[in-house]
Amino acid sequence: QVQVAESGGGMVQAGGSLRLTCEASGSGRPLSPAAMAWFRQAPGKEREFVASIRWANGGKYYADVVKGRFTISRHNVKNTIYLQMTTLKPEDTAAYYCAVKRVGEDDYSHWGRGTQVTVSA
Repeated sequence: QVQVAESGGGMVQAGGSLRLTCEASGSGRPLSPAAMAWFRQAPGKEREFVASIRWANGGKYYADVVKGRFTISRHNVKNTIYLQMTTLKPEDTAAYYCAVKRVGEDDYSHWGRGTQVTVSA
C-alpha cells in the first residue's frame, strides 16, 4: 500500500507565494517511484496537470500556465516532493493533489487527499 499526504496549502493574496509538500510512503515493498506529480482541480472544472518530476534523472515538466512561476523539486533521500508557487493568481485557486507513479506502472495510481490553495484578488 502507498500513502500519499500533501501539506502547505492555505490562503494568500494575489502575487504571494506558497510552498506545498508531498510525502509518500509504501508498506510491504520499497515505494520505488518512477515519477511524482502535482495536479489541481478548481470547483466546477476538471483536474489538470501542474508539474511532475522523474525520479531517475530529475527531469521536470510543467503545465504552460505555471511555467516560470511554479517550481517542483524533490528531497534527495525521502520520497518527498515540493511545489514552490510564486506570483500566485486568483485562477490558481484549487485543491492541489499529489500523485505517485511507481516503477512498472503506466500511470499515476496513488493519490493524496489534496490541500486547498486559495488566492484572493
